[in-house]
Amino acid sequence: MMISGNRLLSCDNQELQQLTEEISLQFFQRPFKHKITFNSRLRTTGGRYLLVTHNIEINPLVVSKSRQLLVGVIKHELCHYHLHLMGLDHTHRSLEFKRLLLATQGVRYVPQLVSTKKRYIYVCRHCGQRYFRQRKINTEKLVCGRCRGKLRLQAHLEP
Repeated sequence: MMISGNRLLSCDNQELQQLTEEISLQFFQRPFKHKITFNSRLRTTGGRYLLVTHNIEINPLVVSKSRQLLVGVIKHELCHYHLHLMGLDHTHRSLEFKRLLLATQGVRYVPQLVSTKKRYIYVCRHCGQRYFRQRKINTEKLVCGRCRGKLRLQAHLEP
């Protein structure tokens, strides 16, 4: 794993596995005996713990943010992992989970990983109502929902 300041430049599954095993022993005093891998299909979450296999999947976009965030997400998923294996309530709302997450300084929420900027802004010509859309709409067919007036494209923003 090549680290430049607080930024991770690259990390593969083997390095992720080693890092997770070290974090598990250091902060939980328990070994991590299963697999942790990157899953590029994850979009809105930093990671997930799989109940059936006990494996953990991490969103690769977390690596591009910072090492501190990656470690925080790993700690979060390890809280689910260790509580589940001990037979305790491992859900986000449980008191055990909240206490363990606080004790290990894991992250509760991951900041937004992908930009969800609205790309098109439409304005009603009659009442001025604004509409934000990700996709282009047909202004010949669609009208204002407030006054039934005609719409016009005000701005096209590049993501």
